[in-house]
Amino acid sequence: MSFSYSILASGSTGNALFVESGEHSFLVDAGFSGKQMEALFGQIDRDISKLSGIFVTHEHSDHIKGIGVLARKYHLPIYANEKTWRAMENSVGTIPTEQKFIFNMETVQSFGSTNIESFGVSHDAAEPMFYVFHNEGKKIVLITDTGYVSDRMKGIIANADVYIFESNHDVQMLRMGRYPWNIKRRILSDVGHVSNEDAALAMSDVVGDRTKRVYLAHLSLDNNMKDLAKMAVTQTLQGRGLIVGEQFSIYDTDPKRPTNLTAV
Repeated sequence: MSFSYSILASGSTGNALFVESGEHSFLVDAGFSGKQMEALFGQIDRDISKLSGIFVTHEHSDHIKGIGVLARKYHLPIYANEKTWRAMENSVGTIPTEQKFIFNMETVQSFGSTNIESFGVSHDAAEPMFYVFHNEGKKIVLITDTGYVSDRMKGIIANADVYIFESNHDVQMLRMGRYPWNIKRRILSDVGHVSNEDAALAMSDVVGDRTKRVYLAHLSLDNNMKDLAKMAVTQTLQGRGLIVGEQFSIYDTDPKRPTNLTAV
């Protein structure tokens, strides 16, 4: 049975992750218009109507822009915690009650051989949470949109096969950039986004013997670059004694294009 994934797109303009295992397939977030989401699915040759559900991390527009449209057009079940449902109510429009499901933080929902585990992060949203996908001993972790990675989070996400890990900004680019100070302060805060270096320090505590792939995700268009993020993360990890390219590899994500559909 194939346990596969594609990061459909990731960045400050929109985010979406596709995961499939056997008879089930899942989407985490839909941060693009319905038409853009359909185009992204077309690029990986998958059918939105076959999804077992869409799982929401939090109510910011770069994560929920297409939720309402996809829910109504394809009659899909949508999973989110109660505070997130309330926070995104005005943004997603009317979704039939029978398609609305509660997924509480730090609980597990099962779909055939796949268990989906939710965990809380530190971000300026109602009750932001991300997901770990477990399937027959394999583990995919999605963790973006957090100001820091706590020991509790590290315990939940430790030793995954695949990480989709926030590497949002270069601190110097952010400090010197065009954003107003209140936005810079928010990004740098404990409820903002992790920098390249902070992401790498957290990674160094969680990558394990099973880890093969780390994807750098949610890069800021204004305050980061793919090559810079990869270099900074690699240097920090190697400074902590981890050999990138031998123990595991680091991959880019893109704000507009999917990664290849890849088996875990």
